[in-house]
Amino acid sequence: MKPAIKIPLLLAALLCSIGAYAAKDAPIMFDDFSYKTFVDATKNGWQIRTQTGHPGIKGAKWWQEGVSFHLDSLDHNNTVMRLTSKTDGSAENTRHTQVCHKRKYREGIYAARVFFNDKPQYGPDGDGVVETFYAISPLAAPMDPNYSEMDFEYLANGGWGEGNKTLFATSWETFKLNPFTKVNEYSTLQNSLQGWNTLLLKVTDNRLRYYVNGKLFADHGPEVYPEVAMSINFNLWFISEQIVQSTEMRQYYQDIDWVYFSQDTTLNTQAITQKVAQLRSKQIQHMDTVNDWRPKLDDYCSL
Repeated sequence: MKPAIKIPLLLAALLCSIGAYAAKDAPIMFDDFSYKTFVDATKNGWQIRTQTGHPGIKGAKWWQEGVSFHLDSLDHNNTVMRLTSKTDGSAENTRHTQVCHKRKYREGIYAARVFFNDKPQYGPDGDGVVETFYAISPLAAPMDPNYSEMDFEYLANGGWGEGNKTLFATSWETFKLNPFTKVNEYSTLQNSLQGWNTLLLKVTDNRLRYYVNGKLFADHGPEVYPEVAMSINFNLWFISEQIVQSTEMRQYYQDIDWVYFSQDTTLNTQAITQKVAQLRSKQIQHMDTVNDWRPKLDDYCSL
């Protein structure tokens, strides 16, 4: 006589096994930014923006030399990527900085450990400086309904109607530049974020949930949910309407320790931090198992 098979128990075990396998092997992109030069970073899909244009001071240069790699001041065994931007108030002497990773991301978990600064390295304080982590698609046409963008933007000196030391979470449906017209949803957190912060964005189930250091501070709805693939970006730039009246050069920087994207949307800040630690313990400095978008999209590092 054949032994009785407990179908429900076997099915439950099988489903549990499948779920664990799927979670374990969900596509990820991780970068520890353990490079010596940006030439090394390009081998793993990173680009530097050099094309002039929005946002920032009109006519300013997007500065290739503004991207560098440094030892972490708190951990000399750790390397970080640094974005450096500077201005004397004039377009010709302003340098913005931006780096981008492939245009293939949409739903999932976006996370990064970022060092924000409230003050310039030198020169007078007060400029509208924007320190960021975000995902963005090209704007195919003014008010394109399929445009997609999701932003963390830290304004140490305030701006856009908010006071000093404000973090914006902004989810975009679309916009046009001239005249400037926007359709978006945004939330703010007013508090100094000087130093290291872990930023996490969960994009799933028609919701965009923004977290800073493990705490939810913005929850945006389906009206601004992304429709198309985006690139992952960091940039540092100046708000043209908020430049101090001084011709003295001033310089700001933003550091990035690591970036992590996962298509496993069950993860939280603690789980991501643990996964980064596990990768580092195995000496894995870069991993990218996220498939290209279908059809494959050209990489892009501009607006």
